[in-house]
Amino acid sequence: MRTTTSARVQKYRAGLRASGLRPVQIWVPDTRRPGFAEECRRQSRLLRDDPHELETSAWLSAIADTDGWE
Repeated sequence: MRTTTSARVQKYRAGLRASGLRPVQIWVPDTRRPGFAEECRRQSRLLRDDPHELETSAWLSAIADTDGWE
């Protein structure tokens, strides 16, 4: 007897719930949307000379594990 796709998904999700997990839906910006790249550039320019941003960038650079990166 073959199971339907929805039955298999339901069984899989039931197993995850039994393992103590729960589903979470996350909405993120659509990077394909017109104007997205320009808005990223705009926000980046706003932070260009911000002292807190410079401090954070320096800290991230100092702790980053980049061994083996090209």
